[in-house]
Amino acid sequence: MSKTLVEIAQQLKAANKKVQLIYAFNGVGKTRLSQAFRRLIAPKQANGEAETESARSKILYYNAFTEDLFYWDNDLALDAEPKLKIQPNTFTDWILQEQGHDRTIISNFQRYVNDKLTPRFNETYSAVTFSLERGDDERSGNLKISKGEESNFIWSVFYTLLDQVISIRNVAEPADRETNQFDHLEYVFVDDPVSSLDENHLIQLAVDLAQLIKANKSDVKFIITTHNPLFYNVLFNELSRQKGFEKYRLEKQADATYQLVAHSNDSPFSYHLYLMTELEKAVSTGQVHKYHFNFLRNILEKTATFLGYNDWVDLLPTTDDGRPNPYEKRIINISSHSKHAGEEVMALTDDDKRVLTYLITNLQDMYRFKKNIG
Repeated sequence: MSKTLVEIAQQLKAANKKVQLIYAFNGVGKTRLSQAFRRLIAPKQANGEAETESARSKILYYNAFTEDLFYWDNDLALDAEPKLKIQPNTFTDWILQEQGHDRTIISNFQRYVNDKLTPRFNETYSAVTFSLERGDDERSGNLKISKGEESNFIWSVFYTLLDQVISIRNVAEPADRETNQFDHLEYVFVDDPVSSLDENHLIQLAVDLAQLIKANKSDVKFIITTHNPLFYNVLFNELSRQKGFEKYRLEKQADATYQLVAHSNDSPFSYHLYLMTELEKAVSTGQVHKYHFNFLRNILEKTATFLGYNDWVDLLPTTDDGRPNPYEKRIINISSHSKHAGEEVMALTDDDKRVLTYLITNLQDMYRFKKNIG
């Protein structure tokens, strides 16, 4: 049943799960969902004013609006060296000024990127400059770091804050905690923290986040959204044995409503597994069409790369001389890379359907893909 994002947010809250992991393509509405969920947990006051301090303390969230708290001052008119400025806010003030965790943030950041790339906070913690340490007591002038490095830095601030908050909440008795300002925290919503990251840093970030979630002994609940299949899969593998873990796909419908589709199986979402399921449905129903050759080639290419073959053709069944059947190779090539409009027809001959069905069955039998991907 299709729903609005507000209703999806209510569904997530009603699920009452310890960890909820959501996959969605870019542009579907992950950030809007995070805002809808925030407003559900910390609604505005009846007079339209911003939420109260007690309401705001119920949720911590990381999304595009979090990144907007950090902005570059390039000062081009005066040709000054660039610095990343921090808009005043409760949480960075607490972790930097009150807790003095600037060195922890720097350490986390350098672990993600480069131990020579060094952030330096100013005295009021309202701005950060970056330079490269040369190892001989010299350093470069201030640099404007890349978008990926900037995202890593902002995440490092949030992750350091979150690590401290969970440590505090893990103390069972409120009277024994070093601060009580997080006593009412109910949710942490992390929306797509992996924009502009390369795969190595993305995996490290996912593992760190998963370890922090597993260390959480309090009743704080996590909701994580992402458009990145690798990030999703790493988190799935790390958290799949956690009690109260649920995973979904967020899908946008043609009428601009949404569906939150539960992954009911034990496998993480993977596009090639989804394609394999679609091919198996086509074969079982007899509804085999030309575009299914595109699906098959996509699977063959991904499988060949994973297994270390130079060419997807190497995965095709071979004839008596040990070579792939030239007809099968040709029909996949022609059907998945047609150049002429006249070739773009959905119907297949009975012989083409037979070949496609045979290749799908052979691939499934040979490599035993996981079935019933939900």
